[in-house]
Amino acid sequence: MKGANSRHFVVRPAAETDLEMLVQFSAAMAIETEGRRLDRERLRRGTLAVLASSRHGFYVVAERPEEDGLGVIGQLLVTYEWSDWRNADFWWIQSVYVDPDWRRRGVYRSMHQYILEMARARTDVCGVRLYVERENAVAQSVYERLSLRETKYRIWEVDFVLEP
Repeated sequence: MKGANSRHFVVRPAAETDLEMLVQFSAAMAIETEGRRLDRERLRRGTLAVLASSRHGFYVVAERPEEDGLGVIGQLLVTYEWSDWRNADFWWIQSVYVDPDWRRRGVYRSMHQYILEMARARTDVCGVRLYVERENAVAQSVYERLSLRETKYRIWEVDFVLEP
């Protein structure tokens, strides 16, 4: 699957040339959703690690045609979780960010559909999951409209890098 076209943008796999925009968007997303200021150099190295090795996951981006001069307008990251019960991976959607000027225009929906089509075409993927901040009602309503459903699980963690 090369890229999914929309009326105003294209969804495609991210490339190393997208590194700075991915870092910028991830940093903005962390501030917007959690009020966290991330260490940019650590974030850059982590983003580059994904771009350099698919074992970590992969990014997709939504981009305006070059003639518009706007470039990347959205991103998401897919990481993997092995399910022994299903003998396949869940794909986790993470690091979702859409440029504020492009929200509510179908950018996320297009990236989401792109990922679902990729996942359904494979036999080693058993489903798609994501997590969302409890207070992020806007994102939750988007996910519901895309036929995602809330699970009975809550996420618990010990984070060795970022303070709570």
